Amino acid sequence: MAFACSSRSSYLRANAAASTLIAARFFNRPFFPMKTLLLYVVTALAEILGCYLPWRWLKDGGSAWLLVPGALSLAVFAWLLTFHGAAAGRVYAAYGGVYVAVAILWLWVVEQMRPTVWDFAGAALTLAGMSVIAFQPRI
Repeated sequence: MAFACSSRSSYLRANAAASTLIAARFFNRPFFPMKTLLLYVVTALAEILGCYLPWRWLKDGGSAWLLVPGALSLAVFAWLLTFHGAAAGRVYAAYGGVYVAVAILWLWVVEQMRPTVWDFAGAALTLAGMSVIAFQPRI
């Protein structure tokens, strides 16, 4: 058993190192803000899909098979969060703003409900807050 545990921890360390290397290559290039925003958007889509599918199963009486892609999408969401280079609390705070904006777009595109001017204003405010947090000068 000790070997399996040691092997597992080695695997986790190697996986974390690989994620850090990928993130370093991804973010240490021009257009860092665009890449950061794109990563937040993809992360938000994975989370929204992972929550939307079980919601459809529960609310609309859909197939229990909706839980499988929902769980996979949430696993992808958690994995994508590891690619953000800042401290976890800062990542979650900045990500929250993007999540709100992507959720409003989801409302419009997937649920076919036109957002109100108040929805757009709220999304704009959260994106402004996200920008302040994510793109602050690093000392």
